[in-house]
Amino acid sequence: MATGVPSLPQDALSAQRFSIEIDSISLAQFQEISGTTSEIDVIEVKEVDKTGKPTLKKQIGATKPPSITLKRAANQSMDLWNWHKAALDGKLKDARRNGSIVQYDFEHKEVSRYNFTNAWVSKLALSGFKAGDNSPSVEEITIVCETFERVK
Repeated sequence: MATGVPSLPQDALSAQRFSIEIDSISLAQFQEISGTTSEIDVIEVKEVDKTGKPTLKKQIGATKPPSITLKRAANQSMDLWNWHKAALDGKLKDARRNGSIVQYDFEHKEVSRYNFTNAWVSKLALSGFKAGDNSPSVEEITIVCETFERVK
């Protein structure tokens, strides 16, 4: 049985307060993160029990790290393109990087951290251009990784 009184209330974490770190360097200019799903394959085993009744058991399969999608207003920086280009050129040592998604509370204190490892940019997309449109151009990258875990 649980003891003690939980510290109530537990405020929800704000989705607007986050940063991305790649190789310990904070990149603050992203406007959106999506695709961060931790998933495990399900293995279905069909058996017949000793009475002849068919049964279905579900077992844990391989883990599936996410493909993390980041969006930001495009700027003059070549950093994301160069990271993607390393993968295009087959330079895997340069293409693979470690990173974190960090979430903050309203006082800008770190409250959660998700680490990913051996990540590389599999896709880089730029929003369409339209004469007379005042909206910023958006750069979107898809990062694939080998592991993804919440550490805080």
